[in-house]
Amino acid sequence: MTEPRETSFSGSTAWKQRLETPLREFLRTETGSAAILLTATIAALAWANIDLRSYEAVWGAPLSVRLGDVGVSQDLRHWINTGLMTFFFFVVGLEARREFDMGELRDRRRLVLPVLAGIGGMVVPVAIYLVFNGGGPSVHGWGAAMSTDTAFALGMLTLVASRLPSRAHTYMLTVTVVDDLIALCVIAFFYSEHVSPYPLLIVAVIFALMLLLKSRSVRQGLVYAGLGVAAWVGLFESGVEPVVIGLAMGLVTGASPAARDDLERATDLFRSFREQPTAELARSASVGVAKAVSPNHRLQQLYHPWTSYVIVPLFALSNAGIPLSGEFLSRAITSPITLGILIAYVVGKPIGIIGSTWLVTRLSRGRVRPPVGWAAVAGVGTIAGIGFTVSLLIATLAFTGAELEEAKFGILAAALCASLITWIVSRATALLRPKTRARVLLGTAESIVDLVAPVDPDRDHMRGPEDAPVTLVEYGDFECPYCGLAEPVVRELLADFGDLRYVWRHLPLRDVHPSAQLAAEAAEAAAEQGSFWEMHDLLLAHQGDLKVNQILSYAEEIGLDLERFRRDLKEHVGADRIAEDTDSADLSGVSGTPTFFINGRRHHGAYDITTLSAAVRSARVRVALRS
Repeated sequence: MTEPRETSFSGSTAWKQRLETPLREFLRTETGSAAILLTATIAALAWANIDLRSYEAVWGAPLSVRLGDVGVSQDLRHWINTGLMTFFFFVVGLEARREFDMGELRDRRRLVLPVLAGIGGMVVPVAIYLVFNGGGPSVHGWGAAMSTDTAFALGMLTLVASRLPSRAHTYMLTVTVVDDLIALCVIAFFYSEHVSPYPLLIVAVIFALMLLLKSRSVRQGLVYAGLGVAAWVGLFESGVEPVVIGLAMGLVTGASPAARDDLERATDLFRSFREQPTAELARSASVGVAKAVSPNHRLQQLYHPWTSYVIVPLFALSNAGIPLSGEFLSRAITSPITLGILIAYVVGKPIGIIGSTWLVTRLSRGRVRPPVGWAAVAGVGTIAGIGFTVSLLIATLAFTGAELEEAKFGILAAALCASLITWIVSRATALLRPKTRARVLLGTAESIVDLVAPVDPDRDHMRGPEDAPVTLVEYGDFECPYCGLAEPVVRELLADFGDLRYVWRHLPLRDVHPSAQLAAEAAEAAAEQGSFWEMHDLLLAHQGDLKVNQILSYAEEIGLDLERFRRDLKEHVGADRIAEDTDSADLSGVSGTPTFFINGRRHHGAYDITTLSAAVRSARVRVALRS
């Protein structure tokens, strides 16, 4: 029993494995890619210092793509910077839109604070850079001192500050997406030369056509890919950095939970294919499954590993190489470009982000506050000093020759210092007393409530104390094998936590579990005689034996009035109650089982005893901090 449990829990249910890409999956990818990015950076430095001529020869090699008399010609480095990096910004836009549609930011009031923090985290570093370079020839490089590398910073935040709560990563993501948006606008307006209005007009028409097709629910990927390439070429020809189109396309790609109707339609299509396995029905089933998942989720799953493990490390390999001779180092440490970028990121970013967050919280008298404690905000502010990707991109547009090398050195030094300072913040926080540490990490902001229908003690089936500070709600299906695997975990939680209240709500997946509705009605018929939980336990213990005669034997086993039970089962007395639970599941965005909510907040990810225990403890701490 242990072995399948571990396998199943690693990805929740089969539906949830396919349909959910929560923030923690995004961060797990970024954590792994951070190590590869570091390796690529070190490799670039080693290569450039061993043989600078070959390094420049490889990345400076010309590459042309032509169709008749029309074509685009750049060196290999610029193809990476302006071509492949478009996919990186596309993925950043996808994740930002997912948070906006389904994550913390669906409560629009929570958008104000990270937006202002993002702006503050750019204005202060630019001001510091101008202090060092104002009036000099290097003043035009101010854009290289303002933007955080979303991927690298999130990965390093997880590596060097693993104690920070997941909400800190969400806050970080929002701040850096604002950062990226402004940075790309800066690139478009300040670092684009000889802008031609006619190609820009064509790009605007193409983008408007994309929005029109999206509003008409056109979902053919090749259509959008073709329009995206056309828009990229248009921006390139206009003189505007074409990476802008990647973020724009990501931001307009909506995210949504899979609708139950779409899942049932996909099941019907697959069943048709199972009955007649033809190529045509295979294609229909494949299309039906794909349509059940939002484009945002599908595209993020497709492109995110490529950007994290290939494109961004390739960008680092092609751009981070600088010769570190003694002469260069002595020049760089006194260069206003190097110092301006270094101080801007290491000092300016934390001051801008933490200061803006504190100021908004103060001016709003606490009505607007960060979703995490101040130690977590400080960690976000310090790690935001990693300005690797976008900063290098702007540096290559603003500088050449020795100035570019000095700028690159400042960017690399800032990334190293920002990671070290964040680690120090994390270690210092770990030394605090447990209650103080919890407060400065978690804060006292209210959680978003995902559960639309609140728990009603007079209606819901509950185990545990009615006044418990933590409530665990499960939407379950008695025939679902994953619900059966989760049952002993729930029992263990109830045994371990005396202050936990557990609620079961019905979500029979009738399209895949033919006996699920009957089993749910049997549980409700038993509830009419005060024996819901006894029947609940037997049904989950015998998930393969849910025929009518078998269910009647369970009713007899727990001592029910069989005649009354038969009559209630025949008259479907529990059907309305089950339908209410199903409707509340739909309103809460639940499409698979088991789905858990802890104090009204949806639990994403695994539901093994370790993960759920940690989530319950965290919820209990949050309640204690607010009391």
